[in-house]
Amino acid sequence: MRRTTRYPVEGPNPLWQVYKTVPFWKVVKNFIVIQIARYTPFLPLKNFLYRKFLKMKVGDNTSFALMAMVDVFFPEKITVGSNSVIGYNTTILTHEYLIDEYRIGEVVIGNEVMIGANTTILPGVTIGDRAVVSAATLVHQDVPPGAFVGGNPMRVIYTKEEMEERKKMSRPDR
Repeated sequence: MRRTTRYPVEGPNPLWQVYKTVPFWKVVKNFIVIQIARYTPFLPLKNFLYRKFLKMKVGDNTSFALMAMVDVFFPEKITVGSNSVIGYNTTILTHEYLIDEYRIGEVVIGNEVMIGANTTILPGVTIGDRAVVSAATLVHQDVPPGAFVGGNPMRVIYTKEEMEERKKMSRPDR
């Protein structure tokens, strides 16, 4: 179950009323910073921009690949642990605007997590330490630590224990 806070609205859909939710100039600043970060090939600069200007919590040696897209409205609700890899063109959302309400939830990505290209992470999910998310996955629920998940809808392909067993079997020194 995703952990989001729901905010009902009256009148036009909440995206039409977005600047009642988040200040216009915050969105402008975030948009500019995100676009610079998406295209820079310098990983330390990218992490600096995320930490300093977007108030994201980003661990040491974490790599955001080219074109990774973080939430433009609430990037401060994103936490990524150390030594993780966020794949090419991955989208991390902390908001969702619906017809009668909007929802906001934190996204927590653990340490040493691998997220494949073109993945979308929805608000309110936690991805456990050492998890692997395959490419083009829609992460709509929590991912257990050490698990290998994939698909749309996302499902667990291998548990932590199955992943450890597969690693043992693939070592030449078995």
